[in-house]
Amino acid sequence: MSLHDPETPRPADAPPAAPARREGLGAPGDRPAGAAFTKGHGTENDFVLLPDPDGRLDLDEHAVRRLADRRGGIGGDGVIRVVPTRCSDEPAVRAQADRASWFMDYRNADGSKAEMCGNGTRVFAAYLRRAGWETADEFAIATRAGVKRVQVRGAGATTEYATDLGPWRLADEEMFARQGYDRLVDVPGLGPVPGLSLDLGNPHVVVALPEDVDLAGLDLTAAPAVDPPVPGGVNVELAQPLGDGHLQMRVHERGVGETRSCGTGAAAAALALMLWSGRPREHGTWRVDVPGGTLRVTALPNAGVELAGPADLVADGTTTLVTP
Repeated sequence: MSLHDPETPRPADAPPAAPARREGLGAPGDRPAGAAFTKGHGTENDFVLLPDPDGRLDLDEHAVRRLADRRGGIGGDGVIRVVPTRCSDEPAVRAQADRASWFMDYRNADGSKAEMCGNGTRVFAAYLRRAGWETADEFAIATRAGVKRVQVRGAGATTEYATDLGPWRLADEEMFARQGYDRLVDVPGLGPVPGLSLDLGNPHVVVALPEDVDLAGLDLTAAPAVDPPVPGGVNVELAQPLGDGHLQMRVHERGVGETRSCGTGAAAAALALMLWSGRPREHGTWRVDVPGGTLRVTALPNAGVELAGPADLVADGTTTLVTP
């Protein structure tokens, strides 16, 4: 793979071609043929982004696993294909084309397709803005969990991306009302502890830890066992309150393992603690500290939730691990 610094022209009516390369790094024929990529992260939840403006990129599970491999590939918690919504081969995604021009085709590190990724939406939005493929301060993106709206706030190093993650719901409202939880989670070193299942477009189970538990010392090398299990796997958040509207957490993501941050997981953790505290569902903003930084989660009207935080694009290049 070879690194370069792209300057992507703003498109006209049709989706633009892949990012152009600056002069002075050798002629295109001097570099290995391959697909363009960008490496980015949101609070150190990192991704390989692949621009695919014509919808022609050959991306299968094997290619995703190779790209995400931290020794044999580029490395990341996931892979995001940046493709026009109308080019998706998934009918439910193409149906969003009249509301969102670009589809965040998100894949977990194990190659499996995921509904969406909260931190990924911010990195995806940052890429679209840098490429000139979106120029407004607010725009929509398509995901397998529906259309998400992103706001760009601030400028330069202080730029923040805020994603309206849409409606969330409890997996079992009746059981929550009856006993306050709906799962038991076997956390190594703690044993089975109560957990609460929430759906934010992807599935989560949140565990609230007492203040005297050493969050950093818990073993998350393997996925905590969830009973009853969630079909298709689930993201597990270990959340610890630090004060009013403030928590810290760690997360084990399905198809990935422990990550430095999980955006929808941060939202799920804040919402779960909000519910356990007995607060109303519209209450303001939570600060969520994750190993990779800090996120802000705000409960919105109509059971909506907003995730806000930074997004960084740190490297560009070409890779022969996928076919352009």
